[in-house]
Amino acid sequence: MANGNNVDLVGNITRDPELRYTPGGTAVASFGLAVNHRTRKGDDWEEKAMFFDVSCFGQLAENVAESVTKGARVIVTGRLDFRSWESQDGDRRSKIEVIADEVGPSLRWATAEVAKNDRRQDGGGAGGGGEQQSRPARGRSDAPPAYDYDEEPF
Repeated sequence: MANGNNVDLVGNITRDPELRYTPGGTAVASFGLAVNHRTRKGDDWEEKAMFFDVSCFGQLAENVAESVTKGARVIVTGRLDFRSWESQDGDRRSKIEVIADEVGPSLRWATAEVAKNDRRQDGGGAGGGGEQQSRPARGRSDAPPAYDYDEEPF
């Protein structure tokens, strides 16, 4: 994520992650995230909610779909992605979504138990490959990642 288009969000999941697979076998999970911003107005507090659509790919997508549910407080690190399309009525539509690189539980008001997944030796399975191969090609640079995807995370 060296392109300067990085986001870190902390919020609550608004709908259970939906897991699907591309024709090539890459896992894709999508969920909604509500981020609340609280400001003081005199003696009162004013809350403003912002809503984001989040997409995850590969092993991250499978782990997210298995691990989090609606209402969970999570931390999402990723990048913004702009999409536009034409509706069935012929209207131009567009949206900005978050493409997640990492999703984890927020431990500010909760605890979590972490279970490490076995590494896939064949790089295959339902996700269609290891994390590095299953990254979306759309809008990605050929620059090497900031860390080695084959490195053990802990």
